[in-house]
Amino acid sequence: MVFSSLIFLFLYLPAVLLIYYIVPPRGRNVFLLIANLVFYGWGEPVFVLIMAASVVSNFIFGLLIDKYRDNKRLSKTFVIFALAVSFGLLGAFKYAGFFADILRQIPLLSMLPKIKLSLPIGISFYTFQAVSYIIDVYRNDTPAQKSIVNFGTYISFFPQLIAGPIVRYADIREQLENRRESINQFADGIRVFTVGLAKKVLIANQMGLFWESVKDCGNDMGTLGAWIGIAAYTLQIYFDFSGYSDMAVGLGRMFGFEFMRNFNYPYVSESITDFWRRWHISLSSWFRDYVYIPLGGNRRKTPRVIFNLFVVWALTGFWHGASFNFIFWGVYYFVLLVLEKYVYGKYLERLPSAFRHIYALFFVMIGWVIFTFESGSEMLDYFRLMFTPGNGVIGGAALSASLSYLPLGAAAVIACTPLGKNVWCKIKSTRVCGAAEIVLCAAALVICTAALVSDSYNPFLYFRF
Repeated sequence: MVFSSLIFLFLYLPAVLLIYYIVPPRGRNVFLLIANLVFYGWGEPVFVLIMAASVVSNFIFGLLIDKYRDNKRLSKTFVIFALAVSFGLLGAFKYAGFFADILRQIPLLSMLPKIKLSLPIGISFYTFQAVSYIIDVYRNDTPAQKSIVNFGTYISFFPQLIAGPIVRYADIREQLENRRESINQFADGIRVFTVGLAKKVLIANQMGLFWESVKDCGNDMGTLGAWIGIAAYTLQIYFDFSGYSDMAVGLGRMFGFEFMRNFNYPYVSESITDFWRRWHISLSSWFRDYVYIPLGGNRRKTPRVIFNLFVVWALTGFWHGASFNFIFWGVYYFVLLVLEKYVYGKYLERLPSAFRHIYALFFVMIGWVIFTFESGSEMLDYFRLMFTPGNGVIGGAALSASLSYLPLGAAAVIACTPLGKNVWCKIKSTRVCGAAEIVLCAAALVICTAALVSDSYNPFLYFRF
């Protein structure tokens, strides 16, 4: 993983950027498509065939839907076939083993074989992009793409392929065909990419090591140790995922594309509703526009609205992985959001801001416990450590780890807030800051490279999603 990261940073990416800007504008999407497929096939070349099947099938179905738009029955049939192919591929590789395991619990089906298929990287992301394209074409929100090169570039674009954000075709259709790259946009892309890389390598990886060291203490971590441990995981998953998203946005700008912001300081939220307006924005908006609103949204009577919310959040959990803990995680947020909407939300708004912030963080951290432990017994054991004092306040090993990571943990907490950004925005117009920004980006790249070379711990949390 580390070796591949360094090859990408110092060989693949510079070569792709150099050739991209040498190629005439009319040929750049062709080159990008080739570069995307090379990138995707780097680890498992066979998965390129899965992506190619998705690209070709959705391209053809998009054209057919557009051509027979006036024939509602026929165009709807093409939509159904397109969705069946996309979700069929996703289901076969991501969920077949999960359902097979459930069916084997039935005595008459106990002889079913165990299914273990490798998960194509990014399949959940590019499947949702393909589905949004098909639905938007059917709704006449966007015309069908007539060039398979442009469509293939959209589906397989390597900067956001493996960890999002989920990019809708309607948002970048003009950019695919008529983008104008600029030096300022390229420079801004480098800055955003470097920030994302630093988030991932310098903060997320270290918080991951912190989390692992506390978790390894087992029952000896103590109650406070358990809370510190899940706090470390809370920081790790944010900086890991938002770091990848920032890198995707930065890389996109280097190639002339503008992607939506995927995170907006979610840990400053003062409610669970606010948290989900700020966390993984592209996924939340996707489920809102393609599931919640088509089901009737909040325009129906209360029981139906609650049902619509349940469907959305059960699917949101299941999207994250083929395991019951993810479904439970989604339903957990469904319950909290319904309670906020119909029970205590109006009372919550009257409380002091600090209390609302603590409330949101408390339930978010509880959610991350559900999210990270696929084993129900391990999850319950961890909750027991968090809420019962039987194992003491904090064990020696957990205390030692907490003290050693305290400075970085404090910096990570501050980095979760817009404080640094606000300060920078006030002073960045000065001449000194322009030079300082270049120096800081260069220093961050050097430090990140040194960290990647010296440390083999570089997990990719969203690989399974």
